[in-house]
Amino acid sequence: MSSYSAPRRHWLAFAAALACSAALPLQAQPAAPWPSKPVKLVVGYAAGGATDVIARLVAVKLGEQLGQPLLVDNRTGANSNVGAEYVARAPADGYTLYVYTIANTINASLYGKLGYDPVKDFEPIGLIAKIPNILVVNPSLPVKSVADYVRFAKESKEGITFASSGSGSSIHLSGEMFKMRAGLNMLHVPYRGSAPAVTDLLGGQVQSMFDNTPSALPHVQGGRLRALAITSARRSLLLPDVPTLAESGYPGFDVQSWFGLAAPTGTPRPVIDRLNAALGKVLAAPDVRQRLQDLAASPEPGTPEQMRSFAAAEIRRWRDVVKASGAKAE
Repeated sequence: MSSYSAPRRHWLAFAAALACSAALPLQAQPAAPWPSKPVKLVVGYAAGGATDVIARLVAVKLGEQLGQPLLVDNRTGANSNVGAEYVARAPADGYTLYVYTIANTINASLYGKLGYDPVKDFEPIGLIAKIPNILVVNPSLPVKSVADYVRFAKESKEGITFASSGSGSSIHLSGEMFKMRAGLNMLHVPYRGSAPAVTDLLGGQVQSMFDNTPSALPHVQGGRLRALAITSARRSLLLPDVPTLAESGYPGFDVQSWFGLAAPTGTPRPVIDRLNAALGKVLAAPDVRQRLQDLAASPEPGTPEQMRSFAAAEIRRWRDVVKASGAKAE
């Protein structure tokens, strides 16, 4: 019994068809829904500071909303510029985010040259929170109000000293802005960080400081520092008896440290919108609002467009203050 053998031409045709099918491009697979893996959240400051604490609070809650963890990555240096430059150069795929702060808008004019563009290299997602500063003095100073402070500074031949966490910091420029508004003789004494500045303020080596509220609050509550005014437009719930600078004769004075969420430019708009919606839910949660209040922070939910406009206004405002003060990057 003989078996059937296909003609040779049939085999040749089959081989040719197989070769053609192998040369055809594979059908594109649908993209995995975002996020399909953990997301990196870059913080430009060391662990433990206000920016880091707020970032970690938001990271946990955003992870719950998105179904993927947000992993905080502290990349410190150059007043947050190291972290900002890293994110500016990262793939715009939604898997690298940045805690954009007031420092980035100050750095735009404080540094002669940056390795990134604070405006063009980021897609705003939304503001997170704001924290006011407090004008505090050593209790030995014979002043109990902003009016007393101004009078003392004008009557003193040497003026009045004010400490900061470093040249160009929001703490420094809060003082410079007040100096401009009040026309005072104020001598800036920069330190490397808020902690050593507060230590010398407590010891009487310097007379005053526009410190971040969380840093100064325990000393004010303990009577080791005297609070004269708060730099936000509204009083702090934690210090309801301390007036604002606007109430103290300087209308419109509103200077706060602030924190927002941003992504590299080119990140798809659906990713930005989902992140913004998730951030809004996080900031509306009672436990998050309470934790922010404990940090003297107020939640600031809003749209990406609102954050973009706010950051642009901050860049313009601080450019004028930096120029007038002569502040330089250390």
